[in-house]
Amino acid sequence: MPLVSGYSLYCWLIMKRPFTFINSAMSADGKISTWQRKQVRISGYIDFDRMDELRATSDAVMVGIGTVLADDPSLTVKSSQRKSERKAKGFNENPMRVVIDSKARISLKADIFKKGEGERVVVVSSSAPPDNIKALSKKARIIVSGDTTVDLPNAMEQLYKLGVKRLMVEGGATLNWAMLSSGLVDEIYTFVGNVIIGGQKAPTLVDGQGFIEHSTLPLELISAGKIEEGVLLKWKVINHYK
Repeated sequence: MPLVSGYSLYCWLIMKRPFTFINSAMSADGKISTWQRKQVRISGYIDFDRMDELRATSDAVMVGIGTVLADDPSLTVKSSQRKSERKAKGFNENPMRVVIDSKARISLKADIFKKGEGERVVVVSSSAPPDNIKALSKKARIIVSGDTTVDLPNAMEQLYKLGVKRLMVEGGATLNWAMLSSGLVDEIYTFVGNVIIGGQKAPTLVDGQGFIEHSTLPLELISAGKIEEGVLLKWKVINHYK
């Protein structure tokens, strides 16, 4: 499990929210999928195994509804050994799986509901259709936060109260922006692969509205290292508690 710095530990304890990190793979030109929102294999086995270790050592894994609709991920731990180790410690095989879904659009047939044991949580806004919420409540715990869109700071507080102290965010670009611009991210891990994807409309690591001049979000480099034919960068997000 990556070490949590003393400052970050202090901050998320005071803020009553999980220690949160984004993990993503992107192309050499910063894209995380094609302009058609289709996944491209960017990293190899070693990086996939690193990601699996991060999942296995997290209390929860979170994605946005856009990622679910585009990729239908299961967000499960793949390693049998890691699943056994979690069970031996009294945990479910998989961490809690969380979907940020303001309008409760997720399908009841999504892989996240069909594959692997463990708790599922769908975070919706109060504007989500009541019938959708009722149906989803049979598949997952429902957290209502915000009026028309999910109030992420409040949602993080509610997840913290459920025992989520370490949260892994697996994107996509819209959720990454929302979390970063809300000051809710402590670290970012990006694997930069040896491919070019291109495309003006292809999503990057962080999309959304974007920061403006003189208010960009600074990072501090924790480490950089070669993995297979790419580079893994680890960043600390700074200045978002001021």
